[in-house]
Amino acid sequence: MDKISKNTAAHYIWGESCDGWNLVSGQELSVIHERMPAHTYEARHYHHKARQFFFILKGQALMQLEGRTVELAEQEGIEIPPLAVHQIVNVSDAPVEFLVISHPTTRGDRTEV
Repeated sequence: MDKISKNTAAHYIWGESCDGWNLVSGQELSVIHERMPAHTYEARHYHHKARQFFFILKGQALMQLEGRTVELAEQEGIEIPPLAVHQIVNVSDAPVEFLVISHPTTRGDRTEV
């Protein structure tokens, strides 16, 4: 196995200005390092099979989860079970960076609401 870093990982842009780096990209496990600029958000959605864990590396974010709001600071995380409607939001004036760990992968397993 070779080591991986944000500098060597496959990069993509999602939304209008958010970044993602695929650190692990398998069928059974996905690990993505993501960066959201200030005042950005993802679309509300859920996954049929994937269970996810979001872990904040830098900054702070809000997780909208099944009608409630959870504040996440640096070094805090939250587990998202399958079928739970969720949305991560950066309401701060600074970027937020976080890991999204999914089992199994979320490819083809996302439904927007």
